[in-house]
Amino acid sequence: MSPVDASHLPQLITSTRALAEACERLAEESFVTVDTEFMRETTYYPRLCLIQMAGENEIVLVDTQAPELDLAPFFALMTNPAVIKVFHAARQDLEIIWQKGGVIPSPLVDTQISAMVCGYGEQIGYESLASGLAHAKIDKSSRFTDWSRRPLSAAQLVYAAADVTHLRVVYEKLSARIERNRREDWVAGEMAALANPRNYETPPQEAWLRIKARLRKPAEKLALMELAAWREHEAMTRDVPRGRVLKDDALVEIAMANPKSVAELGQLRAVPNGFERSRAGGDILEALERARSLDPSILPPPEPDRPNVSGALVQLLKVLLQAVADRHQVASRLIGAADEVEQLAARPDDPHPILQGWKGEIYGDLAVKLIRGEVTLGLEKGRVVAVPRPDPARD
Repeated sequence: MSPVDASHLPQLITSTRALAEACERLAEESFVTVDTEFMRETTYYPRLCLIQMAGENEIVLVDTQAPELDLAPFFALMTNPAVIKVFHAARQDLEIIWQKGGVIPSPLVDTQISAMVCGYGEQIGYESLASGLAHAKIDKSSRFTDWSRRPLSAAQLVYAAADVTHLRVVYEKLSARIERNRREDWVAGEMAALANPRNYETPPQEAWLRIKARLRKPAEKLALMELAAWREHEAMTRDVPRGRVLKDDALVEIAMANPKSVAELGQLRAVPNGFERSRAGGDILEALERARSLDPSILPPPEPDRPNVSGALVQLLKVLLQAVADRHQVASRLIGAADEVEQLAARPDDPHPILQGWKGEIYGDLAVKLIRGEVTLGLEKGRVVAVPRPDPARD
């Protein structure tokens, strides 16, 4: 597919019939590239404004704000098992598709993850990949546009189309490299994790876990749990950002103070003036009352203390991790995160994910040997390598 310019703009699809016909054509493809444009600064739920798709010879732009447009044909395509859906940095796109249609695109490929497996570092951007692999230059002037406004300009449509046209070449070249290096299994596990609907749901009773707060008392945690659940419901109902209802620091202060009356609530610094006399103020006091009746045993167990391991050992394991990542040209984060390395250092005999499958083959087994003193780190032509440690019994 050739790049799109302003003189050859695809038409915006504004009817269900046109969308169904386009999706029927795209269903004949082996893969379809997909992107979305949305706004979420003033709402709880992201506001889907535009869907872009590209096949072998067709670009499809869907105006999701068109009156009475039914996206059912799009959701059906997203779950068609015969068509691979290709995204770049897919998490936000998957979130909005899940929220709007209750489906996760499958089969799924995220080219950002594919690029990490192919040695392009951590979270490489689409523009960089498009430039390096498709030799494309993307006009970034529409990057921060308001996609909810109509009509969309020619520059906006060109920008939107470019997000899926060059992605075809990016996907094909990355897929060929992955197949050549026999790393399909490396990618599959990451895609499966990305496709878990739990990533895109926020049960109100778990909302408090996302709030950064150093609360030690069970009563404070229960209070924050109920307060955060109330705020989540309120934000959903009003379709406004959580912070528009009440800021995180206000919830934490209220949970710690645990006021029992309107007057006590009004005395807190984080509570806006007069807020205590509003309906929301009454809801907060009711939430706190519910929290007082809860059994602390419903709280998740406290996080275990950080393992008491040698900092030097952890640093050695991290050096080995980076060396292995460099050698195999894969982003180190895909092999293991810093906390996983610390857990491995503390309990090398436990069944850590970092010891399983391909991760164990290229890193985990060596890491355990390093912990046990069976190998050490050395230099070979300026690169860090694992070197077998001499057996003292043979000396």
